Order: sequence, then C-alpha cells, then structure tokens
Amino acid sequence: MSTSSARLSQETGLADSGVAWWQTAALAASVVIAAVVGLWSYALPQEFFDHFPSVLGEWVSQDGPYNEHLVRDHGAMYLALGAASVAGLVWRSRIGYRLLGIAWTVFGVLHFAYHVTHLDHMSRSDAIAQTTVLVVAVALGVALLIPRRGHSALS
Repeated sequence: MSTSSARLSQETGLADSGVAWWQTAALAASVVIAAVVGLWSYALPQEFFDHFPSVLGEWVSQDGPYNEHLVRDHGAMYLALGAASVAGLVWRSRIGYRLLGIAWTVFGVLHFAYHVTHLDHMSRSDAIAQTTVLVVAVALGVALLIPRRGHSALS
C-alpha cells in the first residue's frame, strides 16, 4: 500500500479498519435502539412516559411521576449516542468503536444498575422483560470493546 493510501485509510478508517462484522452489527443495533427510544422520548415525551416500551409493557410510567424535562433529556441523550454511533458506522475505526463501546457500556451498566435495584413496583414478567432488554443493551456496548482476532486491544 502506498504511503498516501495508508494515510487515507488511517484518516477515514475505511480500509482494514480492524472492526469485526459483529461489532458493526452491534453498533447498527445500537443506532436502531437510539433512534427509536431517542425520537420517541424527545418528540413525544408524554406518550413515551405513558407507553414505553409498548409491545413489552408500560415500564416508565410505573416508576414515579411524569417529568417532561427529564424524559426529553433522556431522548436527547439517546439521540446524541445514536448520532455518534452513525458517525462510527461511517468512519469505521478500532478506536472509534472502542470509544463508542465505552460510552454505550457505561450508560448501559448504570441504566441496568438503577433498574435492577428498582423492580418492586413491576410485575414479574415486566421485571424479567426489562432486565433482559437492559442486559442486551449492555452486551451491545461490550461487543464494541472486544478486539477482532489478531488485533491488539489497545489499538
């Protein structure tokens, strides 16, 4: 590879990015989650509060009174993580995926920790469904941190 090709590949992260297909799939799934949760929460905060996640139950409204500011901030945070994740899909690089993995994992673990310690108000089926969804979200973040075989964890 010529020096200019190597430099372009390094700057764009498009050639041999060192990112595994499953990491791209995890990041794409995170983008979908961020878009659905973020847009719904930010654009329709009362509906989000009353009905999220809809198909699996209504979890948010079970946990305290409605607060539009808090629900919109929640949506904005998801949209910000989603936007960064879209950028990660466009400019694929190991370091970009690691940084996104850190952000999604820290958020996911803290989100999980809150909810798993506040299940008393939920039915058993809602508690199981919610915990499962949150474990999947953490797993998607962790998947972004795992280096592809043959690549250093530090690169």
